[in-house]
Amino acid sequence: MNATNGSKKPKTQPEHVKNLILGSGPAGLGAALYTARAQLEPVVLAGPEFGGQVSITHIVENYPGFPEAVGGAELTELFKKQAERFGARVVFDSATEVDLSQRPFRVKAYDKEYLADTLIVATGATPRHLAIPGETEFTGRGVSYCGTCDGFFFRGKQVVVVGGGDSALEEGVFLTRFASKVTVVHRRDELRASAILQQRATQNPKMAFIWDTVVGKIQGNGAVQQVDLENLKTGKKEAFKTDGIFIFIGHTPNTQLFQGQLEMDPGGYLVANRYMETSVPGVFAAGEVADPHFRQVITSAGMGAAAGIQATRFLESE
Repeated sequence: MNATNGSKKPKTQPEHVKNLILGSGPAGLGAALYTARAQLEPVVLAGPEFGGQVSITHIVENYPGFPEAVGGAELTELFKKQAERFGARVVFDSATEVDLSQRPFRVKAYDKEYLADTLIVATGATPRHLAIPGETEFTGRGVSYCGTCDGFFFRGKQVVVVGGGDSALEEGVFLTRFASKVTVVHRRDELRASAILQQRATQNPKMAFIWDTVVGKIQGNGAVQQVDLENLKTGKKEAFKTDGIFIFIGHTPNTQLFQGQLEMDPGGYLVANRYMETSVPGVFAAGEVADPHFRQVITSAGMGAAAGIQATRFLESE
């Protein structure tokens, strides 16, 4: 969001653009690259956090072309430069209101209003947080929301996984490839995950379970060293040594702006077909806003590219 000096800005006419992209993560910038190369002169509203979730990922080792790994913030900056090279314009502002009832679509941001012939929604999803002391401080330093992204950094170490659903057990089993021990902490006395995942997890010799328990605090010195646990039934508290904590209590797709305007699944994710088309012609979705399953940089970038290609074809067909 752009800072203001407190003075009231004069009202300006809405800017008419061929392609407007909401979100500046891999999906949004991937879409910008493709629509820019098609000479649509896309405008990207960066949103509240430039680069999305990957921008706060310390190291990315699973994006092709970077055999020595790359910082998350550095990677998104490279995406931006490449899209800008072909004419994309990244604006550090956030959409506050959208009207998709007619074309051009009307999008209000804090600093400006836009009329868009095509719209690509790449607003992402936000991992649900425990909202406990130490969580923000140690994010990227032992606190993670993605085992696939960060598991490699915990080779031979002990980690805690918080959650009891499919994601928690899938990621927990995955983490046993690297960690010497994975302890699942769950607030209930039974798991919500599917039966096959429960079987895999409970039979894995590297996995252990602590039931009826919540994490109250994350502590360390530069990196995570322990978590404070509390049993909800007995009230017993325990300092539990660990090298990392992976939090899998769900994601919240950033789709609030589109309630009642675009079709969503029961989890609030935008429904898009294989061509990234939403329920409104001319509106496309890419990345985690429409992907509760993969949630990877490479898949989001690919979805963004597909959305950019389809937006171009949509305009050409007219």
